[in-house]
Amino acid sequence: MLIDCDLLSNEAKVWVYPSSRKFYPQEIEGIKKELEDFTNEWKLEDENFKASYKLIYNRFIVFYAAEDVELKNEDIDKQVTFILGLQEKYSVELLDKMNVCFKQGEFVQYKDLKDFKKMLKQKSVSPKTIVFDNLIQTKGELENHWEVPITESWYNRFL
Repeated sequence: MLIDCDLLSNEAKVWVYPSSRKFYPQEIEGIKKELEDFTNEWKLEDENFKASYKLIYNRFIVFYAAEDVELKNEDIDKQVTFILGLQEKYSVELLDKMNVCFKQGEFVQYKDLKDFKKMLKQKSVSPKTIVFDNLIQTKGELENHWEVPITESWYNRFL
């Protein structure tokens, strides 16, 4: 059942899918409708299943699931299959977790890890640059540790 993500605890499970580009304004409503439909139908057979989604910065798709639900491999497969469909439909990359998303001013950038390392060496980004840790696993981590300076992320090994 689709619920407001604010009603889920900080222990709720999350999955973050960063897009290789910002979604265009004319795509947003369609994407939100597809996300809502998928979330509503994700585990329709389980009446206790509570889930939500957010589209953040018109670039990150985030799914939430209540921490007390049992998710099987087939449930995760459904989510990945749905994301693969969005990738194809909107010509974006959503599953490559090894690319780096970071802020430059008010803009979110998306770079290959190799290119990001070069930017660090060239001082195009600093240790204070805000990066997105898309490997987080809970709502609490999303709210408190998703957007952090490089020095507080796993990317700090490249400094």
